[in-house]
Amino acid sequence: MKKINLNLLLFLLLFAVLPFAGFGQGNRIEFTEFKLANGLHVILHQDNTTPNVVVNIMYHVGAKNDYAGRTGFAHFFEHLMFEGSKNIGRGEFSEIVEKAGGELNAWTSFDITNYYVYVPSNQLELGLWLESERLLHPVIDSIGIATQKSVVTEEMKQTRDNRPYGRLLAETIKRAFTVHPYKSDVIGQDEHIRNATQENIQSFHDMYYVPNNAVLVIAGDIEIAKTRDLVNKYFGDIPAGTIKINRPAVIEPRKTEETRDTFYDNIQLPAIIHAYPLPPAGSADFYAMDMLSTLLSDGQSSRMYKKLVDEEQTALTVQAIPLALEDPGLKIVFGIPNMGVDPETLEQGIDNELDKVKNELISENEYQKLLNQKESDLVNSNTSISSRASSLASYFTMYKDADMINKQFSKYQAVTREDIQRVAREYLKKEGRIVLYYMPKNN
Repeated sequence: MKKINLNLLLFLLLFAVLPFAGFGQGNRIEFTEFKLANGLHVILHQDNTTPNVVVNIMYHVGAKNDYAGRTGFAHFFEHLMFEGSKNIGRGEFSEIVEKAGGELNAWTSFDITNYYVYVPSNQLELGLWLESERLLHPVIDSIGIATQKSVVTEEMKQTRDNRPYGRLLAETIKRAFTVHPYKSDVIGQDEHIRNATQENIQSFHDMYYVPNNAVLVIAGDIEIAKTRDLVNKYFGDIPAGTIKINRPAVIEPRKTEETRDTFYDNIQLPAIIHAYPLPPAGSADFYAMDMLSTLLSDGQSSRMYKKLVDEEQTALTVQAIPLALEDPGLKIVFGIPNMGVDPETLEQGIDNELDKVKNELISENEYQKLLNQKESDLVNSNTSISSRASSLASYFTMYKDADMINKQFSKYQAVTREDIQRVAREYLKKEGRIVLYYMPKNN
């Protein structure tokens, strides 16, 4: 599939917002939801602005559901589910959608796996049939498994192992998490995929790819009553899963000492990574930490950019990124020193900016600017029916509340200037942080 780079690109740009986008206050998204007898939760969002529709199905399974010694299974299934089904030939899934004038894609994160088909609204029934086909009886055979093993292991090389800075996220999280399954990145390890048996793969499918572990969202040019009937037609008789779904209950202990390490890679310029604990996405403290990230590094007027890139010119780039996860995640501060600048100099500059927000209350003007930025981001994040469908599915999957899509701005409004200072002091402690120097190899 056409994929987002799950390492550097997601690390730098998307993890903070991808599964948790919302819509601004005053632009309420209306939707209808119901549950089928087999446990499939269904959300319908009608928008007749354009003659298109998206069929989005999200499964509550991600990298954290991978077993020890079997990493990358969730991501592997993202590929395998396009192999075909009992009534769809191998490799025909994409061809059918494209001939109907549509497009499709999928993505996997630490917590969820999402699939969507975007088609003209007169092809809605086709989209529903396609998704019901691969949910009801996908083909999981030796040919498809071998094909996708080669695809996935090649992707590992291209997007992570042989790409400059490609291992940056993987090397950070494996030092930050010692017991929680977040310690393995989404794409997994080569040997785990290559050594996986058909029985291993089938067992993973039978546990997670069931109606009672999924959310189906249909958004766009639809009629609610007719669409509800179609959902029942195509999904109502799919049996519910009978295997107890594995939900990791591991709690990562809070570290009390700083961990410093160095990783050498085929890069030209060094990078500095600081990783701090982050409360789970959706919690009150998460919103405060997210606003803190915006204050520090969102745009050229942000604090760290103005100080370290513009004024002192010690950094080529510097980012403060909340890795938003269902369980407690990471606040990652990332910087690349300017040419000729010692990485320790940049690290000290970053620490100075973090100390400033701990010791000084941000101004009222800065606070109002943050709220304006968040409202703008939320409004812009859901301008398409595809993004709205993904957001509705994410909010229900993660919080069992699809209406969180309409509550996001109020969550940010509830954060005070004092909250931002408090979370900076509580979570951005040097004691317990991970410091990784990502250095060029000496050739």
